[in-house]
Amino acid sequence: MKKKIILPVIVVGLVVLTAAKAYKFSPFFEIAKQIEIFTTLYKEVNMNYVDKTNPAQLMNTAMSAMLEDLDPYTQFYNEQDVEQAKIQQSGEYSGIGALVKNRDGKITIMELYKGYPADKAGLKAGDEIIQVGNVNVSDFKDDASQLLQGSPGSEVEISYLRQGKTHTTTLTREEVDIQAVPYFTLLENNIGYIVLSKFNQKAASEVADAIEELQNQGADKLILDLRNNPGGLMMEAVKISNLFLPKNQLVVFTKSNIEEYNQTYVTQKEPMVPEMPLVVLINGRSASASEIVSGSLQDLDRAVIVGARSFGKGLVQRPKPLPYGTQMKITIARYYTPSGRCIQALDYWSRDKDGNPVRIKASEYNEFKTKNGRPVFDGGGVMPDVNLESSKISGITQALLEEDAIFDYATQYYYSHQLSSPSQFNFTDSDYQDFLAYLKKSDFEHHTQTEEKLKTLYEFAHKEELDDEIEKEYKAMMSAIQGSSQKALQEKKPGIISLLTDEIIKRYFYQEGLYQYYVKHNPEIMKAKELLSNSKKYEEILK
Repeated sequence: MKKKIILPVIVVGLVVLTAAKAYKFSPFFEIAKQIEIFTTLYKEVNMNYVDKTNPAQLMNTAMSAMLEDLDPYTQFYNEQDVEQAKIQQSGEYSGIGALVKNRDGKITIMELYKGYPADKAGLKAGDEIIQVGNVNVSDFKDDASQLLQGSPGSEVEISYLRQGKTHTTTLTREEVDIQAVPYFTLLENNIGYIVLSKFNQKAASEVADAIEELQNQGADKLILDLRNNPGGLMMEAVKISNLFLPKNQLVVFTKSNIEEYNQTYVTQKEPMVPEMPLVVLINGRSASASEIVSGSLQDLDRAVIVGARSFGKGLVQRPKPLPYGTQMKITIARYYTPSGRCIQALDYWSRDKDGNPVRIKASEYNEFKTKNGRPVFDGGGVMPDVNLESSKISGITQALLEEDAIFDYATQYYYSHQLSSPSQFNFTDSDYQDFLAYLKKSDFEHHTQTEEKLKTLYEFAHKEELDDEIEKEYKAMMSAIQGSSQKALQEKKPGIISLLTDEIIKRYFYQEGLYQYYVKHNPEIMKAKELLSNSKKYEEILK
């Protein structure tokens, strides 16, 4: 009788023990455990640290560091960031009408929007705002550009530096409408040209309106310019693709380890221009939604892609609400073009020994086929059907952009040259030599990864007292590497001149003037016009 009682008790005990162990090693238990550890640590630091702490700042640092360890697109947004994200998606806000950047404790005006308050007040790109109202920008710890926003009709007094002199002016804020399509026009041979600069909520409708207007003017061929377009809303990319692709056509699909995020996106309507010959322009700063459009049109042999390999962002983000009006943007899936390729370039989950994401090697790319059987590859952006050197972003050009060397030289150029029209501009070899002299004077340095690794190696040699033995070889190698940077400035001259041209012409004639110059002189547009004017060549590429 006792055996009959004991056996069920043992069985129940084993079940409970097994369940407890399963719970202990479940992800939910691990999350709860780590939260408890962290909250206790956070409380103890704020209560017991020798100096007074800033709890909000400590928490922001902790959250930012945690998310940075995942990928650069998974981010925490405070209340102000949430509002900025809404502005980016809608393309509308109230402010002074300028693209700005926080640099060295100042707000630098990077670009002016024609006809808006900053432009009407006479501000110029390169001006450095040092005070907004009674707030010194250098003392403002948050994103200082928020000081320039406010309700329509409200006034704001600013002080700014220009060429070493301080100026003060008062601006009246206005509603600013940032167009997704800042420019379109009809070119020779009935070729329409459309610039799409971002994928906000108005992108698809603005592209459709531009196509309709160009058709009314006689366009029967089209160039869609996605260069420097960083992307945006995925559904706008699907809608824009739908302008050229038939109904119920797969445009993009996503894969995730969470079932609900595995989605397919197909066209919902009949196409607007199902057979109009189309060339799409891309470069190394065409990313995300730009790659969905160019990748899907390439996979389906609907367009010829011209330029340089795109950025390679094949990750999908979704906003998630958090308490107190905050939010996070989190990577939920990877996206794939119709042929099945993912064009994500960096692997953030397989990092090297220094913690840097690994770039997928070209030898490891997988081959896929377009609708007509043409080979295309994954692993690093959309590779164009026609490559142009002037479109490529190299290591040296990326460094020039990141350090604002091209921007700052354009400021110097603007105050030393007079231009009356975009067609008058001509960046000569003498101008390029002047640019190189400017780089030398401004102490511009392009540090390659090889150079950084070599410096680290030499530091270790110094600690181990081996530096005397290898100093001669070290200096020789560093000299060779630095010489290669100078060589790169010559080898990548076409791409660098293209970037300089962009920045300089905008100073005089805004974006509109830049595109007016483009359609007459830009190598990518010239190639696109050549292809669209030669139907045999165009069709050969797609076959």
